[in-house]
Amino acid sequence: MDLNQAAVFVKVVQAGSFSAAARLLGLPTSTVSHRVMTLEKRLGVTLLQRTTRRLHLTEAGELYFAHAATGLGHMLDAEAAVTEALGEPSGRLRATAPADLGDHLLAGIMARMRREHPKVQVEMLLTDRYVDLVAEGVDVAIRTGHLKDSSLIARQVGIARWEPVASPDYLASAPPLDSPQSLRHHCCLQFTPLGRDAWTLTDPHGSVVVPLPGQVMVNDIRVVRALAIAGEGVALLPLYLCREECATGRLVQVLPAWHAKADPIHLIHPRQRFMPPKLRAFVDLAAKELRSGLRTD
Repeated sequence: MDLNQAAVFVKVVQAGSFSAAARLLGLPTSTVSHRVMTLEKRLGVTLLQRTTRRLHLTEAGELYFAHAATGLGHMLDAEAAVTEALGEPSGRLRATAPADLGDHLLAGIMARMRREHPKVQVEMLLTDRYVDLVAEGVDVAIRTGHLKDSSLIARQVGIARWEPVASPDYLASAPPLDSPQSLRHHCCLQFTPLGRDAWTLTDPHGSVVVPLPGQVMVNDIRVVRALAIAGEGVALLPLYLCREECATGRLVQVLPAWHAKADPIHLIHPRQRFMPPKLRAFVDLAAKELRSGLRTD
């Protein structure tokens, strides 16, 4: 019995393709395909039906995968238990986060990891797409918004609250801004994922929808922030992204009783019996950094 063949087969099924499994395993696609074919030949059954678009498990393949994945999981748990017993975080850790989470937040996490756990090499993938942690070999993710996958372990680390802000220079020459309805008389710098036609603002008494003329619309929140700092208008920004500017007076929170959406932010990772030291170190450290950076007081 060749356990490498079984392990490669499990990874192919989890990744959804030979090429994806090859990337995760660091092997040529031809090697991955050959090992699965050799396994099928040894067992005398077809485990995978291959089409041009995707793979399908046969009945025998489903049976083999159920047992092989369980066995491989126990082996990985055994290795993780030994590694955890050794204690010192080390090795490569792959993390992912939204591209617009904030340079200072992510840089703070990376810098602190480098100082406190120098034997851990952190690879940070910034992307706005949904990352399948298991299939893509990612250890941990920072995610905003409400979670969909309940099979993952999640730790909430804060709330991303979006509020209207503007520069003092803009406000000095702009019309009065004393209610959400006043925004219709202002140049509103619209981050298109928040809406092209209107902003929804909320206070302790309820919500209002403010129609907007759509003079400036951008799909990159960092560009919206730069425009607001330059005095081009009023923007809805997450406070973590403009905390420094608000503290130094380059931006001012307008309509302070009102805010737009408030997104929970979580650290998530796949469920596993033994958490590797490098993952535990990152999660604990990142949780502290994010809670500090996301505070609203």
